[in-house]
Amino acid sequence: MSKSENNIASYAIIGFGNIGQALAKAFARNGIEVSVATTRDPKSFASAAAAIGPGIIPTTLAEAVKADVIFLAVHFESHPDVAKALPNWQGKTIVDLTNAYGVPPEKLGGQPSARFVAQAFIGGKLVKGFNHLGAAILEQDPAVDGGRRVVFLASDDDGAAAEIGALAENLGFAPINLGGLSEGGLLVQARGNSWGQLIFKDLVKFD
Repeated sequence: MSKSENNIASYAIIGFGNIGQALAKAFARNGIEVSVATTRDPKSFASAAAAIGPGIIPTTLAEAVKADVIFLAVHFESHPDVAKALPNWQGKTIVDLTNAYGVPPEKLGGQPSARFVAQAFIGGKLVKGFNHLGAAILEQDPAVDGGRRVVFLASDDDGAAAEIGALAENLGFAPINLGGLSEGGLLVQARGNSWGQLIFKDLVKFD
């Protein structure tokens, strides 16, 4: 179903490794349905999806990219393969969980990695987010000692950042908007052999 049919956004996670499964657990915990896809036949990971919860729907890449919001939980090098699934990503929000650690800055044209990724998704709105935590932390309940685990978001599109911020709240996290991809976004991006200063920082926000 599209947003126009029922006014509720649809979600998909592309990539079903440790990070994709950790994110799927957050959706399952909160009873929010999400499609999950890889380049493989959905039957090959159907049992892993079912083990997480009934709202985790294994599907093909071609079906998954019909969702309104796409979580990119693949290796950085694989993002062009996902981008090829659609000629135009107009009207879609892509959440970039990739980390370009080990990718030389010159390969990125000197840009932040998320802006490099955004260029592949023609017409789409990109939000960098959910990438600063390792899978073992991301999969845990974000309610911690009366506070909520922080997820950092960065985007050049304020509307897309607000949309993903609202979803992060619904998933139980405390979103913190860092601003544009070339501004605060650099704090959660890896380039070459360096990590942004906020990557792997497990923070809890108390309201």
